[in-house]
Order: sequence, then structure tokens, then C-alpha cells
Amino acid sequence: MRRICAVTPSVRFPVSTALLRRLALASIIANVGIVVTGGAVRLTQSGLGCPTWPRCTDESYVATAEMGINGAIEFGNRLLTFAVGVIALAVLVAVLLQRPRRRELLPLAVAVLFGIPAQAVVGGITVLTDLNPWVVGLHFLASMAVIAAAYALWRRIGDPVGPAVAVVPAPLRTLAVITTVVSAAVLVIGTWVTGSGPHAGDHGAARNGLDPESIAQVHADSVFLLIGLSVALVFAFRAVGAARAARAALVLVAVELGQGLIGFVQYFTNLPALLVGAHMLGSCLVLLATLSVQWATRERRPVAPTPDPSPAEDAVPVAA
Repeated sequence: MRRICAVTPSVRFPVSTALLRRLALASIIANVGIVVTGGAVRLTQSGLGCPTWPRCTDESYVATAEMGINGAIEFGNRLLTFAVGVIALAVLVAVLLQRPRRRELLPLAVAVLFGIPAQAVVGGITVLTDLNPWVVGLHFLASMAVIAAAYALWRRIGDPVGPAVAVVPAPLRTLAVITTVVSAAVLVIGTWVTGSGPHAGDHGAARNGLDPESIAQVHADSVFLLIGLSVALVFAFRAVGAARAARAALVLVAVELGQGLIGFVQYFTNLPALLVGAHMLGSCLVLLATLSVQWATRERRPVAPTPDPSPAEDAVPVAA
């Protein structure tokens, strides 16, 4: 009697590198978007539109009609967190389903996914502390960390599988790292400026007690330092023939100049809400442009497959 064996075919999921990279780009855009909408919450004095967390009120998880427009704005921003999380989850699932699976992508995808609820918890603490300006600043910086992880994932997906090779000399890589550190410091000091200014997120929220004029000057000085370092990178990269890195540094300088212009105009026009919101978007763009420069100092080169030995090479010579 003939035996019939059932063979289970291997399942291949159509998750291409192009699709995965589009999902990762959507994750970056979504995380930048929630920074901007979070700024809108603060700039419309809706920071305590939902006066508690994780509920919106003690009796309801959603905003009620009695809470008015401020409640709707704050609750709407909370809902966007779920949308951003869904995109991050889709990226993680795509990473797991991609064939062949790239294990180096998994830690970054997990970091983005779990960074979103962590950032939401910090946002909840800001509400529970009545918009403490230091916690509000931490909330913003947590979002920056998630954006950085999402960007790293997007770039890593586009890179081939292989070792990272430096394309600029070691001193210039060090200069790029210093520029990245200064860029991060500019973001941190910017939160101090925000915490000392008038846009507290609620009329009754406390300020951090720093002198607005003095801390704004410190912030401006740090921006000048960052621009100087970035211009130096442009010329240094060009001098060593690193065209891709030079272009990335030039984009960074352009973004910094645009962000600086917005900062100066908003300072001398008493911080209009629209410009403050644009400045928050600009902060995200500065971060992304800085990371692009850092990425341009190295490149990954695919490892050439080891050729199979031919039968002739394997043959053992036989004595006649």
C-alpha cells in the first residue's frame, strides 16, 4: 500500500524591505506629529483639560461635554498616542515577518514600541504633578528619544547587512559626535527656556523659577556653538572628499538657521503660540538632521558571499 506523506510548505510573508522602510518612516512622522500636537495642547492652555490620568476625570476615561474645548484637545492628544503605538506595533510585526529576518532590527523596533507607552506615562505624570515644568520638559525629551530610535530603525532598514565602515577620518567622527552632544544639550536647555516662559499649558501651572532672559541667552549661545560646529563639519567633510557627509552637514546648517530664525522672531514678538509650535517642529527637524550627519560618517557594506568550491578545486590529485 502506497504511503502518502503530507508536506507542509514553508510560509513566506510578502514583507519587503521597501514596505518595512515605509512603515518605519510613518513611525518617524507620527512621533514628530505627536510632539507638535502635544505643543498645541500646551499652547492652547489645555494641559489640564483632562485633570487626571489615566482617566480623563475621576469618573470617565473620555472627555465630557462639560469640559469644553480644552478637554477635547487634551483627550484628542491622548488618543493620538494609541495611533502612534499602532504604527510602531505594525513596524515590529513587519520586522518579525520579514524573510530573511534581520535580527539587528528587532531591538530598535522593540525600543520604539515600548518607548511610546513610557513616554505616555511621563505625560501622565505631568498631569498628576499639575504640569510641573521639569516633568513637562522630560516629557518632551522622552519624545525626542523615541524619534531618535525610530530614525535609527529607518536608516538601519535601508542599510545592507554588513559591518559598518568609517568613511571619514577619526578626528572628524569625533567632531560629529561632539556636534551631536551639543545638539542634545540645545534641546535640553530649550526645555528650561520653555519652563521659564509664559506657555505653561494651564493658567495655574507653576514655572521653573529661572530668569527667562538669562536662560534664553544661554540657549542662544548654545545654538551659536552648534551652528559653528556644523559649519566646521561641512568644510571638513568637503576637505576629505566625503560628499555624502558634507551634504548631510549642509542640510543640518540650513535647518539650524531656520530654527534659529524662528527662535529669534518668537523671542522679540513675545512668544506667539503659532511660532512656538513651529519652533517645536523645528526641534524635531534639528534632531533628525543631526542624526543624519552622524549616520553619514559611516556606511555599511554588504558581505560578499563565500563562493562554493568547484568540483575541480575539491578534487584530490591522484598519482599516475
